[in-house]
Amino acid sequence: MKTFLLELKTSLLLTLVLAALLCGAYPLAVWAGAQAFFPAQANGSLVSDQDGTVRGSLLLAQNFSSDQYFQPRPSAAGTGYDAANSSGTNLGPTSQKLTDSIKAAVAAYRTTNGLAADAPVPADAVTSSGSGLDPHISLANAGLQAARIAKARQLPLAQVQALIARAARDRDWGILGEPTVNVLQLNLALDQHASSR
Repeated sequence: MKTFLLELKTSLLLTLVLAALLCGAYPLAVWAGAQAFFPAQANGSLVSDQDGTVRGSLLLAQNFSSDQYFQPRPSAAGTGYDAANSSGTNLGPTSQKLTDSIKAAVAAYRTTNGLAADAPVPADAVTSSGSGLDPHISLANAGLQAARIAKARQLPLAQVQALIARAARDRDWGILGEPTVNVLQLNLALDQHASSR
């Protein structure tokens, strides 16, 4: 009985010490380190406008449907751009449903952007990413949307193209993927440009 009580006391004491370390000290140290060395990332990579109002995150796409804004990749996340339901379409390359949805998306993209019926459309303009929340589009996609935005905002096309060039981000580590642009940052740059005129 004495041995049992000693082992119980040791077990309870060890449980309390490990709980204090692993549920208190360790998370606090990780949080403090993140705040000290990576504050923007630790707080969600939030993006604010000129007034300091938070408009979104650099990491998550959001829906922009107005002709005055660049539109992100399509989303299969929940009802669209729903971070709580992040997912892709899960449709395979032989799926007729996927083929039909891409054909419809290509036709809608061409119509929205005033393109010819046989104009090439970038893949990222008509397919969702694996997460459904990808905040970036290709430079080709942004370039094809530029004329629509210039017309809607009554801006010279060259000014919209210059904003795209300034917002462009090179390949990850210089070799992975292709150059992209963050849709939220680009749309905020458009709004800032409009307010400075």
